[in-house]
Order: sequence, then structure tokens, then C-alpha cells
Amino acid sequence: MKAAPFAYHRPASVADAVGLLGEYGDEAKILAGGQSLVPMLAMRLTHFENLIDISRIEELRNIELRDGAVRIGAGTPHALVGMDDEVAESVPLLTLSTPHIGHFQIRTRGTLGGAIAHADPAAEYAAVALALDAEIEATSARGSRRIPASEFFTGLWETSLAPDEMLTAVTFPAWSGRTGFSVQEFARRHGDFAIAGATVAVQLGGDDVVTRCGIGLLGMGSTPERGTAAEQAVVGRAVSDISADEVGRLAVAELADVPADLQGTASYRTKVCATMVARAWSQATTEALHD
Repeated sequence: MKAAPFAYHRPASVADAVGLLGEYGDEAKILAGGQSLVPMLAMRLTHFENLIDISRIEELRNIELRDGAVRIGAGTPHALVGMDDEVAESVPLLTLSTPHIGHFQIRTRGTLGGAIAHADPAAEYAAVALALDAEIEATSARGSRRIPASEFFTGLWETSLAPDEMLTAVTFPAWSGRTGFSVQEFARRHGDFAIAGATVAVQLGGDDVVTRCGIGLLGMGSTPERGTAAEQAVVGRAVSDISADEVGRLAVAELADVPADLQGTASYRTKVCATMVARAWSQATTEALHD
């Protein structure tokens, strides 16, 4: 199939892009790398009267360390995120997540901002944003605002962005000290969307007590999910007193709308996700203990 007709716009700056969004509103859609949007348009799963191509706006392609956090421009390709030394040092979950995103051709064209704005429940970067309490920068002609990742994802492929706003950057806190990170996911084939998966970050204090923990879940609802019950259960306890199976079980215990589809039943997906969380927890804590 082919996409339905649309008007194509290629703004030269963020100001021009948000000006177009302000003009066309709900009838416009941002096109970044196009790795998710273009197939949907071609299959006529969605349609917009106006596409605003931001792929050549250089001010959206940047990675910088700011006040103990890493700010990544929305137009930065996955491949650049995955190979950046600053990201690897400060936000290892992004580096670990990148190889799981599609194939290298997709990682070359797809962008961090596009992946998060698309709000796919199986998206790796979205799960990382939740686990690390990232902030999403939204810009319109009215100005900019920051949205906590916990408030950004509102439904399947839906976010809290207003019709005249575009995602311009994401800021990820940099964890320091004795820390460990892991990404584990299960898919039919490498590069396929994850049936279930987990991103885990853990920080240890004295006596190997957990001082902070973030758990993002892939493919477990209509939005990216967070293993809040497991996070709360492990903080303040020594790693030696916590079993990986316990963390996995608690991470999925409160999920209410686990999807069932041709990939598996809700029960199957829940069991797989618990296993992915347990594996990620084991790997992350082992790394932190040896840090």
C-alpha cells in the first residue's frame, strides 16, 4: 500500500517547526527518522494532512552533560547515542538498550526523540526514561516545558504533548557511586519488538544496601510500564537479602492490563517479563557489587 496524500514541510529550525505545528495543530505530525511513522502511513494505519520533517534541524542533534545529567537532542540518531562515550559513562542503560532497537539500518535513521514520542509500550528508550526518571522537553511557539517521564506516556502511541508541541530533548539523570545496569528482553528474533523485557538500574550504599532502584518494563501494557512495587521493596535492604525471583515477581504483580496477542497470552507475557526482570536484577547488582 501507499500513504494517503499529504503536504510535506521541511523547516530549517525548531522555531519554524513549532510555528507549523501551531498553524496546523491536529492536522500535522512530526517526522523525525520515520522508522515507525512511515510504515504506519504506508499501511494506512494513520493519516495526517501535513508532515513536518525535522530530520535536518541540526540544533536537535546533540549530546551534552549538564549539572549531573545528560541532555540529548530529539534528533540524535540511535546509533550516535549508542556509540557516545559520555552516554556510556553517565547513562549506561541507553548504551545497553541501543543494540536491541531493530537493526543497524533502523538505528542509523531512527532518533531518540522519535522513539520516545512514538510511545510504543515495547520501546527500549521509553523504558529507560521511566526507570531513570528522565525529563522530556516539550517546545511550542508558547515556550518550553519539562514533563517527567512518569507523566509523559498516556496511552497506546499517545503522550501528554499538546498538538502544538514537539519533543526537542530528553534529559537523563547520571547515576554515580556503586551502580549497576542491565537490559534484558525476549523477542522471537533479534530486532523484533520485544514480547517482554526489562531495564534495571541499581545503586548501592554501605553494607551493600540498595539506596536507589529503577525498573522499566517493555511490552507489558498500553504504555511503557514501571516496576514500582519491586523498586520500593528493595530500597533499604541488603542485596544479599533479596532474591532475583522476588524482584521479578513484584515487578509484574500490580500490572492490570497485560496484553494478549499472537505473540502470547497475558499469563505467558507476565512470566517472561518476571524472568527478564530477575535476570536484569542479577546482572545489575553483580556489577554494582564489583564497582
